[in-house]
Amino acid sequence: MNETDRAPALNQLIDALPKAELHLHIEGTLEPEMMLALAERNGVSLPYETVEDVRRAYQFDSLQDFLDIYYLGMSVLINEQDFRDLTVAYLEKAADQGVRHAEIFFDPQAHTERGVAFETVLDGISAGLEHGRTSLGITSKLIMCFLRHLPEESAFEALACACKHKDRIAGVGLDSSEKGLPPALFSRVFAEARQEGFIPVAHAGEEGPAAYVAGALDDLQVQRVDHGVSALDDPALTARLAKQQTPLTMCPLSNLRLKGIPSLADSPVKRALDAGILVTVNSDDPSYFGGYVGDNYKAIAGPLKLEAEDLVTLAKNSFAASFLSNAEKQRHIAAVEEAARSY
Repeated sequence: MNETDRAPALNQLIDALPKAELHLHIEGTLEPEMMLALAERNGVSLPYETVEDVRRAYQFDSLQDFLDIYYLGMSVLINEQDFRDLTVAYLEKAADQGVRHAEIFFDPQAHTERGVAFETVLDGISAGLEHGRTSLGITSKLIMCFLRHLPEESAFEALACACKHKDRIAGVGLDSSEKGLPPALFSRVFAEARQEGFIPVAHAGEEGPAAYVAGALDDLQVQRVDHGVSALDDPALTARLAKQQTPLTMCPLSNLRLKGIPSLADSPVKRALDAGILVTVNSDDPSYFGGYVGDNYKAIAGPLKLEAEDLVTLAKNSFAASFLSNAEKQRHIAAVEEAARSY
């Protein structure tokens, strides 16, 4: 296959492959059109008048630059219907890109600290996820993230709320600004969360060093590392991740837009694959970073010189790294193999 034919053919394969998305912040799916519509519906004042104004603001030099706009944007989310509409809009886009299962982050502290009740957030998202299951055929699990720029005491308050809703919240995570905030700062709340039966994951190694990834493994005992970019800087840690098959949920377009990598050719996804790590591709905050999960696959296929077998492996990994039952994982992996054979 020559290079002229290669890209369209790989894109067709990417479109056909069933996928799970394991690193997705529901608040990060707020498209400019919905942001402005909800601002008008809820009487929220924003420093933007048009969709173009919003998109022009999406110029980031760091994670903190993004977070400033991210938290401003979520100020329009106030009522249960807002969270349902947001969730349904994401799932409809995800379905178009082959997503069959999604494990979705939400940030309750960012809402409760501005007066929105925990249950308002949870009920709205849950209603949206139910729509996804019944109308789109997308199964899901919900992961509540602690905001690492807030004190651990605030995380304990969020955990107390989550404990009332174990039937709808499967796990806990750790996100927000990473620099200077190692995972060990949250070891106590993660220990309690594990004791309560929540599956632990954490963002680590996005802006922080490889030591933060090791800290997530050792201090928080996570079952999955979100991002993990800097882990590849440490050969011993790389070998450990491969041996233990600890999943990494990488987000190429996010890394590029936040200046974590200079180009998509520098994405560590292929290096992680070659090292035998259970690496996956995800979209993180797609409305801010320019693409949903299928777009991320397509964005790296050329720069990383991925072959069809690499893309199939990434799709299989997405289900293998999920928190589905083994039987459910195998069913989805068989569907990936069937799509690959058809291709």
